[in-house]
Amino acid sequence: MFHIYFVLGKQMGIVKISEDMHENLRVASDALSRSINAQAEHWMRIGMLAELHPELNHSDICRLLIRAELAGGLDVKQLCAVGDVGQGAVVHATSGGKQ
Repeated sequence: MFHIYFVLGKQMGIVKISEDMHENLRVASDALSRSINAQAEHWMRIGMLAELHPELNHSDICRLLIRAELAGGLDVKQLCAVGDVGQGAVVHATSGGKQ
């Protein structure tokens, strides 16, 4: 069993993961030039968005993350306010509104 440590603002979180998942993270992080923690956080963001918005494909999720980063970051409140990106709506990460 491995532990992944995340720094969340001023707090640190610990997540226990299996050895198999740690190996998957190690391989993916090496291939994509990320730290293991950065790779785990990336997969968690993608997974969280996929669960909250099953209508979005991977490309839509990546565009949403890029827009959110440009707007100052992404939080759960914004994720829950996101509309139907997969059906042609433009999402603004700061307000969650559609245009």
